[in-house]
Amino acid sequence: MELTEEMQQRSEPAVWPQLTLARGRQTSLVEQIVCEVSQLIRQHHLPLGSKMPSVRQFAKCNAVSTFTVVESYERLIALGMLSSRRGSGYFVSKPAGMPVPLPHPVTPATIDALSPDLYSGVSSALPVGSGWLPPEWYGDDVLLDALRQAMRIPTQRLRGYGHPAGFPGLRQHLARHLTQQLFQVDTEQVLLTNGATHAFDLILRTLCKPGDTVLVENPGYSNLLSLIRHHGCIPVGIQRSEHGLDLDGLMEKALLHQPKIMFVNTVLQNPLGTSLTQAQAHRLLALAEQFDFWLVEDDIYRELCTRPEPSLAAMDGLRRVIRVGSFSKVLSPTLRVGSLCASRSLIDELLRIKMLSGLTTSEINERAVLHAISSTLYRRMLEKLKRQLDSSRTEALRLLQEAGLTALAEPRGGMFISAGWPDSELTAQEISTLARQAGFLMAPADFFCLQETAYPWFRFNIAHCSLLQLLTFLRRISDRASHGSVSGKESLRP
Repeated sequence: MELTEEMQQRSEPAVWPQLTLARGRQTSLVEQIVCEVSQLIRQHHLPLGSKMPSVRQFAKCNAVSTFTVVESYERLIALGMLSSRRGSGYFVSKPAGMPVPLPHPVTPATIDALSPDLYSGVSSALPVGSGWLPPEWYGDDVLLDALRQAMRIPTQRLRGYGHPAGFPGLRQHLARHLTQQLFQVDTEQVLLTNGATHAFDLILRTLCKPGDTVLVENPGYSNLLSLIRHHGCIPVGIQRSEHGLDLDGLMEKALLHQPKIMFVNTVLQNPLGTSLTQAQAHRLLALAEQFDFWLVEDDIYRELCTRPEPSLAAMDGLRRVIRVGSFSKVLSPTLRVGSLCASRSLIDELLRIKMLSGLTTSEINERAVLHAISSTLYRRMLEKLKRQLDSSRTEALRLLQEAGLTALAEPRGGMFISAGWPDSELTAQEISTLARQAGFLMAPADFFCLQETAYPWFRFNIAHCSLLQLLTFLRRISDRASHGSVSGKESLRP
């Protein structure tokens, strides 16, 4: 929205209201500033055209660095709430009556969704909400043999970067496998990535610009929500429950927000473990066609399915669906190998953006994956893993229920159960803090949701749900939750 000269010449406020910033929070100072300035605009304290304090004035008033202020202003510009003009400063560019996209609320937990403790694998606390299975669930033979084979890479291959699209042998294998199992795809339509998150980043870089609306499942993949905001885009949640997606709500929000993309976990959704029905998948594709937005199918859990499930990419033929895959859940997250399948018209641009942001991906890792999935042991390992997941999931649901928790949905497969305490007077922050003290890293609902939930719930990895120490802790939380007391914390330690 253009500002008039009169608006741009308005002077700064005589007294700028000092913001309430907390250095001890997990949320950064930049996110807190963006949130508070957004509220001031929403509450009519900063009308359209108001001039913001200079970077130095803002920094001095709120005792923060000028770097923090610059980044905050840039994020507000990306959200369309401020504009800048060289030599004049920063101005409010969104009328108070318009909806203001607020940043993600403060995560009420002792760690956030991007905490290194959740991913390092070396924390002393047990990651009961982690997104990967313990190595012993896979067996050592397949992966270790594949790594040994990959290290025999020809010497001449070590003198270059590798093919920008990824190791040709693995791309060819994926194209053949997908053609046999799901949909027709050529090797040239397959692009290898450093895992699924890298694929999401490339898609956002290629198709979106700051201020674009991106539809996401709510709850949904936690890292994706942070990544969308990092690119200056506005995530809008579509409710996902045990019954699937709220497609009526999706239609309303698509009409209102004109989204550019929607990310969807069709099969064994993270964190609920549910899958869309064939009818829901058909209607979702129809809505994408009607409102002209891309669908990104996060398909990284399909190999863990024990029954046929719908595939958006197969139903659409990669016209407006981009399929993302990964080997983190079926081999090891350490390898960091994922894939993108897209239309010929889009794949070249995705490849260009991949080269701009990192040139190539690791051919050694990609060779290891190819050796692993080509092994005669791989299919047997995968079938054994699915049987273990099924039996462990049934037992985990029973144990969590006996510990006093209620599951949000009954998963159709995979490695996750989301469950909590609907009648709890304890907050997620209190439970997460007590869990950390007891030696557990929990994954609260706030990691996966765009707004505060009605009650505290957590994502559990079924590989850890039979641990006596965890169950003892959860029972004590259940006993205490109904009373709302958090005194006597020592008694909650196993």
